[in-house]
Amino acid sequence: MRAERRAELKTALQKSRAPVPSNGKPAAPVNAWSWDERVPAPPQDMLRSVVRTLTTVPEGFHIHPKLKRIIEEKKAKLEKEGTVDWAFAESLAFGSLILEGVPMRLSGQDSARGTFSQRHLVWWDAESLVPLPYTPLANLKPDQEQFSVYDSPLSEYSVLGFEYGFSLGRPRALVMWEAQFGDFSNGGQVIIDNYVVAAEAKWGTTSGLVLLLPHGFEGQGPEHSSAHLERFLMLCAKDNIQVCNCTTPGQYFHLLRRQMKRSFKKPLVVMTPKSLLRHPRAVTPFADLSRGGFEEILDDPARPAAPQRLLLCSGKIFYDLLAEREKRGDPSTAIVRIEQLYPFPEKKLAGLISSYTSVSDVAWVQEEPRNRGAWLFMKERLERMQHGFRVGYIGREEAASPATGSHARHEREQRQVIDAALAGDRAAVIGK
Repeated sequence: MRAERRAELKTALQKSRAPVPSNGKPAAPVNAWSWDERVPAPPQDMLRSVVRTLTTVPEGFHIHPKLKRIIEEKKAKLEKEGTVDWAFAESLAFGSLILEGVPMRLSGQDSARGTFSQRHLVWWDAESLVPLPYTPLANLKPDQEQFSVYDSPLSEYSVLGFEYGFSLGRPRALVMWEAQFGDFSNGGQVIIDNYVVAAEAKWGTTSGLVLLLPHGFEGQGPEHSSAHLERFLMLCAKDNIQVCNCTTPGQYFHLLRRQMKRSFKKPLVVMTPKSLLRHPRAVTPFADLSRGGFEEILDDPARPAAPQRLLLCSGKIFYDLLAEREKRGDPSTAIVRIEQLYPFPEKKLAGLISSYTSVSDVAWVQEEPRNRGAWLFMKERLERMQHGFRVGYIGREEAASPATGSHARHEREQRQVIDAALAGDRAAVIGK
């Protein structure tokens, strides 16, 4: 057995070093890909067919009353307002990819239902003595690609390692691993460091694995706030991974599709939300899902005519800043979101900043402590752009712990960050 295994490995090694693949076609040039590659949006008819499956209870299936109400509310919101929330957009992304021939696999500690009871990918018959699950996305059409979702053990190292290996063995599939809270990716750090971010540089091994890491400061304490965005940004180099922090369901929808429809594979790290899952403003028009694509930067949706200040941010703090600006009726402040942190969209951001000809002050605003989040990563790159502004920092002071354990202190600090950002401060370190 040992001899046979060694022979297999030797053959694989020789094959990997061969200049021409086994299919006889010349190998593609190493640089035959581009980050700017755009992918088509799915047709609306396809999305509507997925909606029908997601909102239709099979005949004879006894759905739980609470789940029935959730499904009906999503359907009604789509019919009356024409919008979808985060979880609905995610399921539509899954469904559209499956119908386009992409197998899909998701695992995590509460992924079928969703840690925040938002997803409900698997339904259980509420009256059956024998558990009978029904998975809508596995029943889109008879000859569809495989859809699998698993609730995994609390063993991030082993499960993330397995899913990384699965992504190598089945590169056509959308393989996703989700941490129950982003902080729990700590347990899989060895896999992240040795494989996810470095395998292509070390061995030429490419993976399209997606990491979904719930991130956001809502006063839930040190172990339920931070996906350690700063760690992933520190590991970014030589186009090895992608790090995104989306703020709308539509952005997330197009990001997932881009991951599988582009002609190359790179691991994708997504800071997914918690409170935004049900935020009344974090919705996307259904029509936007069948047009456009993922945007690395989002300009101010209500761009002031002649703002004096420009706030740059990423993630859910945008909605806090937006609400406060509206409350104050402030016409002098513009807010721009960086949705993709790496690869850093330098040219697009420089062009957008230069379009704000009346701005005399630029600041980066974040809710994470100063030594965490995206600030240190952004500071170097913003200074390198030489746009004529000295970019200030508005956020919490440096901290050894990711977040405070006191909800009252969290609320006070969050309020101070938002107040400082809209008060016109060039820089403000909260907590000093």
